[in-house]
Amino acid sequence: MTIPKLLLALAVSLSAATQAAGASPDILLIAIDDLNDWVGPLGGHPQAKTPNIDRLAKRGLTFANAHVTAPLCNPSRASLMSGMLTSSFGVYLNRQDWREAPALQGKPVLPRFLQRNGYRTLGGGKLFHAATVNPLQFYGLLPKEGFDDYYPAPNRQLPDEIRPLGRPVNKNPGFISGFFDWAPVTAEDSAMGDGQVVAWASRQLGANRDKPLFLGVGIYRPHIPWYVPQAYFDMHPIDRVELPATLPDDLDDVPGSDRYASNQRVHRWVLDSGNWERGVQAYLASISFADAMVGRLLDALDASGRADNTVVVLFSDHGYHLGEKGQWRKYTLWEDSTHVPLIVIAPGITTPGTRSSAPVSTLDLYPTLADLAGLDPPGHLQGHSLRPLLESADADWPHHAITTYRFGNHSVRTRHHRYIRYENGDEELYDHRVDPHEWHNLAFLPEHADLKARLRSLLPTVNVEPIRFNWR
Repeated sequence: MTIPKLLLALAVSLSAATQAAGASPDILLIAIDDLNDWVGPLGGHPQAKTPNIDRLAKRGLTFANAHVTAPLCNPSRASLMSGMLTSSFGVYLNRQDWREAPALQGKPVLPRFLQRNGYRTLGGGKLFHAATVNPLQFYGLLPKEGFDDYYPAPNRQLPDEIRPLGRPVNKNPGFISGFFDWAPVTAEDSAMGDGQVVAWASRQLGANRDKPLFLGVGIYRPHIPWYVPQAYFDMHPIDRVELPATLPDDLDDVPGSDRYASNQRVHRWVLDSGNWERGVQAYLASISFADAMVGRLLDALDASGRADNTVVVLFSDHGYHLGEKGQWRKYTLWEDSTHVPLIVIAPGITTPGTRSSAPVSTLDLYPTLADLAGLDPPGHLQGHSLRPLLESADADWPHHAITTYRFGNHSVRTRHHRYIRYENGDEELYDHRVDPHEWHNLAFLPEHADLKARLRSLLPTVNVEPIRFNWR
């Protein structure tokens, strides 16, 4: 072969290699903690101000009927990252170390799978379970392998937080060690824990690299305590705050409603102390702060010049009650706990500004990202790639969403119905076409027996016994 022909062959080879490398998109995964459907694209609260999440939705597909696999942090995140239902590996609560679950051994979590397949994998903030309840929980339950680097440290997920003096500021009687609290703080956004994480992540988006990037960014607000700068409280004046819709006798037709008694105690205190409007204001303020963090990430992505080759996913690990059904926080199998924002941008695949009402699950994200990366998914995954819906929001979707809270208690969400069955046989059934607040339990009506039987057949048949409580 002559020198010119050799050079031409080398050039073609290099071009092919470059195209092959470019075929794997970068992935920006944004996890927001405790964010319910109070965001612009979902319209869960008329006073929510989320211009940056709205901006994200205009670029991609909003899943309007997305649900989590568990209504609390640890099992929800472990499920998403492992690609398995919580009932398949026995982690149901926050103090169980998912890394020790026998059913997960040898199965790569999402970042490890991408790392094995040529991705540079970076993470910052809360991606797996972590908390600020005590200093040890700042470290969280990071996997033993899977990340090339992590912020603020390879074995720590949460940076130090700015907090007011005299906690709890709202004078609550010690709920969650006093962390059910809210107050404005005097600080720049960049000094807040989330501000530190987002600043680091923004630098990673602009850095040079020779591999496709997986960047996971965990935004902690609106998780309690709701300490955010004063400006975000000012966005939601207390005298204009609208309370969520409630029904006084909502739980009269719910069997065993005392299983949610701890949340009801919080609501009684909120009512007795006259703090309902202030709690809602603080949550709305924290959402607006989280939204500002999303905006900084989007600005950094746009400035990087790589937005056209970056898959962006924004999700929350579960919803949140703010008085609905007499509840505060999560830990229920109702819509307020399971329904979450889920927005996906897949350049060249999604049509900007579209939405789907298909019932999808955060369990579907692992197989979806493997699919979009052009990789064969691991065999243990229990979710389904969302690609058909990303390609056409109205595509046929014969699937449903399962949520599990504690051992043996499950909810199934379809396009129109929610069916809940507890371990002791108690049942609830709601028709979202006429009852979006889930105020009227239809499970007692004999005319729904066939529907209940069909929905019951969709519930998990495998319920692994809980692994031991082995985390601080």
